[in-house]
Amino acid sequence: MVSSDLWDERTAERYDAGVASMFEPAVLDPAVAFLARLAGDGPALELAIGTGRVAVPLAARGVPVSGIELSAPMVGELRRKVDASAVPVAVGDMATTRVPGEFSLVYLVFNTIGNLRTQDEQVACFRNAAAHLRPGGRFVVEVGVPPLRRLPPGAVAVPFDVGDEHLGFDTFDLVTQQGVSHHYRPAEAGADAYGAHHYRYVWPSELDLMARFAGMELEQRVADWDGSAFTADSESHVSVWRTPQ
Repeated sequence: MVSSDLWDERTAERYDAGVASMFEPAVLDPAVAFLARLAGDGPALELAIGTGRVAVPLAARGVPVSGIELSAPMVGELRRKVDASAVPVAVGDMATTRVPGEFSLVYLVFNTIGNLRTQDEQVACFRNAAAHLRPGGRFVVEVGVPPLRRLPPGAVAVPFDVGDEHLGFDTFDLVTQQGVSHHYRPAEAGADAYGAHHYRYVWPSELDLMARFAGMELEQRVADWDGSAFTADSESHVSVWRTPQ
């Protein structure tokens, strides 16, 4: 078993509502268009497919999509949207689980590479992605750039959301590259007033080295799904690595 947090039934039931902004057309449509273009006429595999936020609309565009997902309850929520014939999913971890077939595209979105909380597991994920790709196939990762420049001297936390309904901040261990996202909600939320998500943050150059270990080379890096230029000030990136032809 990998080191990832395992999302239970309660978390799965509330997941889509908790990330409702990620379903907005302005957020989701560019991601689906970007991935559909890279998939071309070939099938795609989503690692950590979750409840199908990206996979369902991508499949609706005619791209055959399969998935791997660690949490069976998350797959259960996906099944409320589409059945297994439309989007087949293997329950297992994205570092080692294999599914049948050869894919033109493997992708991993919304910071999910960090769910693997050791460097070895992240390296294994890249190798697993490469093992599923046909020659010339592409692996895409969307992930944030660690916001350590925003840490004042001596501080360990960076806020990422401050509002009436939610207060969120990340804490960091700069030695182990471990991060924790802390979520606080109004007291009337009761048992759900606090939640935490554990992850390992990773640098773009570190991901490039993992890709090389897996036999892939960087083809493209942009700041977002719209293709904005990646700069020193970018807070996230979408990176594309390619296997040899």
